[in-house]
Amino acid sequence: MSEVEASAKQASLADREARIDEALRRAEKSLLGLRHEDGYWCFELEADCTITAEYIMMMHFRGEVDGWLEKKIVGYLRQHQNEEGGWPLFFGGPSEISCSVKCYFALKLAGEDPELLHMAKARQLILAMGGAARSNVFTRIALALFEQLPWRGVPFIPVEIMLLPRWFPFHLSKVSYWSRTVMVPLFVLYSLKPKAANPRRVSIAELFTIPPYQEQDYFPVRSLLNKVILRIERLGRRLAPLIPGIVRRRAMRSAEAWLTERLNGVDGLGAIFPAMVNAWEALELLGYDAKSPHCRSAREALERLLVDRGEEAYCQPCVSPVWDTALACLALQYMDSPASRQAVKRGLDWILPRQLLEGPADWRESRPRLRPGGWPFQFGNGHYPDLDDTAAVAYAMVLSGDPAYQESIERAAEWLAGMQSRNGGFGAFDADCTCYYLNEIPFADHGALLDPPTSDVSARVLMFLSSLGEHRPEYEDTIESCIRFVLGEDEGGCWFGRWGTNYIYGTWSVLMALRAARFPSDHPCVRAAVLWLEGKQRSDGGWAESNETYSHPESRGEGKSSTTFQTAWALIGLMEAGALDSPSVEAGIEFLLRRQEAGGLWADPDFTAPGFPRVFYLKYHGYDKYFPLWAIAQYRKLKLEQGA
Repeated sequence: MSEVEASAKQASLADREARIDEALRRAEKSLLGLRHEDGYWCFELEADCTITAEYIMMMHFRGEVDGWLEKKIVGYLRQHQNEEGGWPLFFGGPSEISCSVKCYFALKLAGEDPELLHMAKARQLILAMGGAARSNVFTRIALALFEQLPWRGVPFIPVEIMLLPRWFPFHLSKVSYWSRTVMVPLFVLYSLKPKAANPRRVSIAELFTIPPYQEQDYFPVRSLLNKVILRIERLGRRLAPLIPGIVRRRAMRSAEAWLTERLNGVDGLGAIFPAMVNAWEALELLGYDAKSPHCRSAREALERLLVDRGEEAYCQPCVSPVWDTALACLALQYMDSPASRQAVKRGLDWILPRQLLEGPADWRESRPRLRPGGWPFQFGNGHYPDLDDTAAVAYAMVLSGDPAYQESIERAAEWLAGMQSRNGGFGAFDADCTCYYLNEIPFADHGALLDPPTSDVSARVLMFLSSLGEHRPEYEDTIESCIRFVLGEDEGGCWFGRWGTNYIYGTWSVLMALRAARFPSDHPCVRAAVLWLEGKQRSDGGWAESNETYSHPESRGEGKSSTTFQTAWALIGLMEAGALDSPSVEAGIEFLLRRQEAGGLWADPDFTAPGFPRVFYLKYHGYDKYFPLWAIAQYRKLKLEQGA
């Protein structure tokens, strides 16, 4: 290389370093500016239109309609209707029948003329997809409450389920936390069968291909086991009138006690909208006055989920302050600037007292001797700490090096290790929530009744426990069995992403864990993952993966257009795998630099994660803010260390 060429290359490198430094300076300033004054981050968490449509339905169920809010929600629902007339589960996705039925019903409840073009298109699409009778269980329950279809069109879920013993094939302890919190108030609603106020007497009979009370096929057979369970359920319906009144009253008291213990104040039952709205409706049936403390806090919890954008408004499924704060801190720790160090300190100090160190919790039913030590996903959710959040928070505390967090780190490690499932993996909220036969019951047509161990959560726990150091014999067996679980989940160089879209998310998570577990970069599974990620990079230097990959896994790692957050995941994964000098990393960093907006951050319209794969999807509005910063900051830090 001539001196001229060498000088030109040096100038080019210097220019690129300057661009990276400037990009990080602007990103850091903008991200720090988005903090709450108390030191935490909490970005919007947007779901598909189902939740927002249900907010209108909730107002009409009780006959308490806020006209101004309803008008804003209508604007949001109309804005998100697609060209063919339906509503998808994520931006750019195909129309989905249950979401479309709820949105149509909500718009009609709000006074939309069914003969308007957008309503007519929605109606035609729904009928072409089989009509409202083909909706999922949750939609049919909502329609039954509004007298739009008979109660035989919903699963048989009498409140007497509360009295079933633990050894019975179905028990609340055998399903996920979100299923429990949604189901218990539904048991009350199903058993008492209230009628919605429906002040405008709206009907959607036009969405059924045959009159709903003549429909016989509400529960299509999904498998042989499902067929057997359906027959048992039909027998149960016929025998239900024989249940003694004393049993019904005892079951109602049990449901009420379970519900009121977990109402969770202004954070709401389970801190998730579906459970919260069911609880609010059930409380009135249980005899609670609207002005009672329980009802007031339940209503406030719902109102806190609203996002008002001026002309439009929508309802979040929950909020994510602990998760957002943990991830923002992890990203900023790579900046290592005075401002970032101070922000990380404030963020972790805000999280610290929210660790759940005592009190009742559902997970204790299977681990009664285990000391608590987890964090919730939301502001408050005492009965349901989240293993993924706990691992991320504790890992950030380890990286901080601050001795003030040591006790919290130890309690988190003890709790996480104790929550390991028998197969070596970790679920999100429970251990060994793997009674897969329950996915065949009629209520489980969404396929998300359980909380089994997954690659991404297991990887996060493995990453944290491995970061504690080599001289921790009490966690050696936990780490080794978790490694075996994670390696067993390998799908040819990539891993499924249960809580983020999708294989790019799962693969990034696992590569971080393997690096923390001191796997060498030339290990076959690490090399295979690098080749898979590099093979999925797009011509613009970015990565993309659609939520459609949950329905079509053969298209894993592929999407319509590159996203900044998935590009960041891929880059972090490659760097953790020792591929810092890969041309793929260089091209990915360039992609992120090009996509940075004038304000210093990034913005993607894409949904980033599944709530329930194939059924319910989410957009974490923080993912395209802190993950690109994380990737670029990590790249700069590693390059500086490499040149030192």
